[in-house]
Amino acid sequence: MDDGQTEHSPSTDGPTEQRALHRDRPFWAATPHRKAPASREPVDRHYDVIVIGSGISGALVAESLADGVRRVLILDRRDPVEGSTLASTAMIQHEIDVPLHVLARKIGAEKAARAWRRSARAVEDLRLRVERLGINCAMTAKQALYLAGNEYGSRALQTEAQTRHEAGIAADYLNAAALQDRFGLSRTGAIVSDFSASANPAQMTAGLLRAAMARGAELVSPVEVTDVEERGETVILATSEGRLLTAGHVVFCTGYEFLKVMESPVHRIISTWALASRPDMARPGWLDGFLVWEASDPYLYFRTASGGRIIVGGEDEESATAFADPAKGRKKTRRIVEKLADLTGIDIGEPAYAWAAPFGNTTTGLPIIDRAPGAERVHVVMGFGGNGITFSAIAADIVRGRVEGIEDPDADLFRQP
Repeated sequence: MDDGQTEHSPSTDGPTEQRALHRDRPFWAATPHRKAPASREPVDRHYDVIVIGSGISGALVAESLADGVRRVLILDRRDPVEGSTLASTAMIQHEIDVPLHVLARKIGAEKAARAWRRSARAVEDLRLRVERLGINCAMTAKQALYLAGNEYGSRALQTEAQTRHEAGIAADYLNAAALQDRFGLSRTGAIVSDFSASANPAQMTAGLLRAAMARGAELVSPVEVTDVEERGETVILATSEGRLLTAGHVVFCTGYEFLKVMESPVHRIISTWALASRPDMARPGWLDGFLVWEASDPYLYFRTASGGRIIVGGEDEESATAFADPAKGRKKTRRIVEKLADLTGIDIGEPAYAWAAPFGNTTTGLPIIDRAPGAERVHVVMGFGGNGITFSAIAADIVRGRVEGIEDPDADLFRQP
């Protein structure tokens, strides 16, 4: 399609939901080194593990599993790195969408603290993995600046900072005067924390896929999986071309096109909007070292990228289809530009790139990393909210452990409710 929207609209065919995953071409689509070579058909009929999805989740899972011995096959109905990963703003945060003190009320203090600590560890593990693999994706360690807003004000942020301290997670609370003095921003309070990062998500994904392939994994697309069935210690997949594939384990890393059997009232699809400025934007010196987001609904979030661009997004709306409305997109883009200028004084003018996408979320802000109902060897990774890349790294650890017969100590945090 001329607007760059993916050709799949919501459908009832096959085991997963089919959705348009972004509208217009995100900034990352225009960057180099974001491709991984795919074959048209698998070499064999049986594999140890088949990973469905070649976005960031599938790439991390495949790279974790590919060891030069295990036979790993990666399938995608699209070309590699053409799904929702392209629409990510790649704010790789350890901070979960639901604040720790709020999450503690939902799932208990001990579980909430474990989830937050695991998230912080995942960001650092991912940064080290990218460095070890030599992936050139502008991976940069950053701090996070969480601003008081209309959902959580200064008192709530003070409580949040104290709750993080009690959980062993570093966080510095700034009052209004300290925030103004250090950052020149006018809010009633803020939290500064470490353990975050940013990157080019397309280059990261392609690099992970190439690393997996260097250790024997196969990448095949386009392939449409139409059915899945577990029989004993084997999972059987059927494709639209009439091919049958078998595996010891199958991992669905299809993001917001989740397995239909995993539909749940705790999971919902939301629309979001994002944009990238022209390069070399005038900006305060501190911004290059921070990810910034606010405790508001809808909230604004922003960071810088290579070349001095500013990546900014927000204006989320609880709708699975609103992102596809061009008129709404223009209105949302204008609003994001205005909000950034009001908060920071940065006027980016006409964005160089603007795009919109749906994303999945849950009532706890935590992902679902689980087995499909009634299955032992069909694994599902879904519901990532604003922490998609971070949670994908956790999913890779949990899934690898399950394939190897080892249950991750934090797996209970991410099961389907």
